[in-house]
Amino acid sequence: MGFNCGIVGLPNVGKSTLFNALTSTASAEAANYPFCTIEPNVGRIAVPDMRLSDLARVAGSKMILPTQLEFVDIAGIVKGASSGEGLGNKFLSNIRETDAILHVVRCFNDDDVTHVSGGIDPISDIDVIETELLLADLESVEKRISGLEKKAKSGDKQSKEILEVLLLVHDVLKDGHSASDANIQDSQRKILSQLQLITTKPMMFVCNVSEGDVISGNDYTKRVIERANGRPVVTISAVIESEIAILDFETEKMEFLRSIGLDSTGLSRVIRSGYDLLGLITYFTVGPKEARAWTIENGIKAPEAAGVIHTDFERGFICAETISWMDYVECGGEHGAKQAGKLRLEGKEYIVQDGDVMNFRFNV
Repeated sequence: MGFNCGIVGLPNVGKSTLFNALTSTASAEAANYPFCTIEPNVGRIAVPDMRLSDLARVAGSKMILPTQLEFVDIAGIVKGASSGEGLGNKFLSNIRETDAILHVVRCFNDDDVTHVSGGIDPISDIDVIETELLLADLESVEKRISGLEKKAKSGDKQSKEILEVLLLVHDVLKDGHSASDANIQDSQRKILSQLQLITTKPMMFVCNVSEGDVISGNDYTKRVIERANGRPVVTISAVIESEIAILDFETEKMEFLRSIGLDSTGLSRVIRSGYDLLGLITYFTVGPKEARAWTIENGIKAPEAAGVIHTDFERGFICAETISWMDYVECGGEHGAKQAGKLRLEGKEYIVQDGDVMNFRFNV
């Protein structure tokens, strides 16, 4: 599995500029007027991971295949979008298909870049976006309740179960809270996830600041951190990310970052926060042909992890030859790790750890 993230925010906060920089493309038009993004732009990028490069070097792998990260740049949402203002529900529906929401908030002053509300107020901007997402969910839930009530009254068991969850969600939405705040029982969580409600999706905030504020932030970013209430907040400069994106070599990028006092790109920080937000980890398969990264949910067992590669691996799972990536590198590869007693045979109950190098034995 990968990480699919919808980029949302008010018009002119830097969403499309950020998208272009993160994906190193110019496919999203970054223009200084609302709704320059007419269709959701999708960009897939390779997730940078130095561990994979180290493993490939030790194994002499001919190919390096990193895991993929997908960004979806969604048009600017304005107040009233849930009732059709601006480009309306068309873009709210696109958010339902993503795994997480990356909310870009304008935290910079620039008279040359207009603000849809006429002034810079990141907390007001956040309130507008979150209110519209909540209202969109409320409308969706009310329509579904109306459609299920007759079936539930007729005794349809599945309709009754779904309706019960919808009514619980409806109450919290009416009170101005996210659907994720509903008092849902464990047995009902599958139903809730199938509803694809926007306010059940994990959200992180990206504060778009000027170049001079990218290290220490500013008063705007401090207010966003307080408002985020524990949700991840990443401070980046879309302008700096754009400059990094046009550099051809990693050495050039690192030199540029060091020259401005940074040790990583905004992309790297967004990825780290995104993986934590979704509870994702990475394991590796390594050999002379290729070194490859695989993204899985934290906490899954070895057979399910094997199934990410191929269903036959899960169906006929016997065991997993497992080495931590650090042991693999320090011991000079699989043979050295085995001689040093660092290779383990893990069974069906083994919970895969971030950075495991795995070779699955199976029989079908």
